[in-house]
Amino acid sequence: MRMKLSAAVVGASGYAGGELLRILSGHPEFEIAAITAKQSAGMVVGQIHPQLSLLASRIIEPTTTSRLKEADVIFLALPHGESAILASELEDCRLIVDLGADFRLGKNTDWQKYYGGTYAGQWTYGLPELPGAREQIAASSRIANPGCYATSVVLGLAPLLSAGLISADDIVVVAASGTSGAGRALKPNLLASEVMGSMSTYKVGGTHQHTPEIEQALNRVATGSVKISFTPLLAPMPRGIIATLTARTNGSTTAEIRGALADAYANEPFVHVLPDGTWPSTSATYGSNSVQIQAVVDEHAGRAIITVTLDNLIKGAAGQAIQNANIALGFFETLALSVDGIAP
Repeated sequence: MRMKLSAAVVGASGYAGGELLRILSGHPEFEIAAITAKQSAGMVVGQIHPQLSLLASRIIEPTTTSRLKEADVIFLALPHGESAILASELEDCRLIVDLGADFRLGKNTDWQKYYGGTYAGQWTYGLPELPGAREQIAASSRIANPGCYATSVVLGLAPLLSAGLISADDIVVVAASGTSGAGRALKPNLLASEVMGSMSTYKVGGTHQHTPEIEQALNRVATGSVKISFTPLLAPMPRGIIATLTARTNGSTTAEIRGALADAYANEPFVHVLPDGTWPSTSATYGSNSVQIQAVVDEHAGRAIITVTLDNLIKGAAGQAIQNANIALGFFETLALSVDGIAP
């Protein structure tokens, strides 16, 4: 019998950390080794994540490099800016997947503008559905997991830019995310009394940190420099993303737009171009690693309209991290990941 690989989860008390633990507990190739966090160290998992019955009695440990080095695979689910220092002390580890932003960007200038602090460099960008990405991920021991918004936008636009069906310099993104996208820390604007029955914009005017990441990823496939206008919204729901993407067409039709998306994702297990007339919903992707996409051309405005939904904690975070680890370690890509969502 083949030995299982040991996996450590750092930042296990957060929402993404909890989803990593949930998926890993059902993964046939992994056993969970260290479960670590900062402020919740010493507590048991069940106090933080009561939904994780199988791990309820496991103690959350302090994050120490000596403990982490015992693991074959380390998942870093830390706030932006905290992964790089820890990763520098784990150079001998077999595989690290960082769910934060520390290693996503290829330019120091972008890091300084949108995050600030010491620039740590770039790791392999872990969006498997991009052309050529799987080969890079399979050859990597350090993987930067994409942002949740970035995943939705890039998957919706990459095939169309690659085919030259839309203009690269006139892309507008309006996307709404559930409150879990802001993490678990207590914030007044995320209190139930502030969020329920209300939607609001935030980080407006090109200031959202996923902007350079989106442009960087799309520039890999586009013929021409990509420029987006991105307006994020906070929606009164705990999880999920719905992104509406519009771009000027180059005379392309709905059939051509839909055909390019369908061809690009025909063999993708997690990306689903919906039948004509059926539009994505956030609830249909809850709990799954799946993405739903639909598109149409607004002939009056001469713009393509693409709608994308996903679960920000799964395909937008923990599920994609495990998808990347599966690829890097030579496992079946879909191992332990659900294609189907939960309803209602």
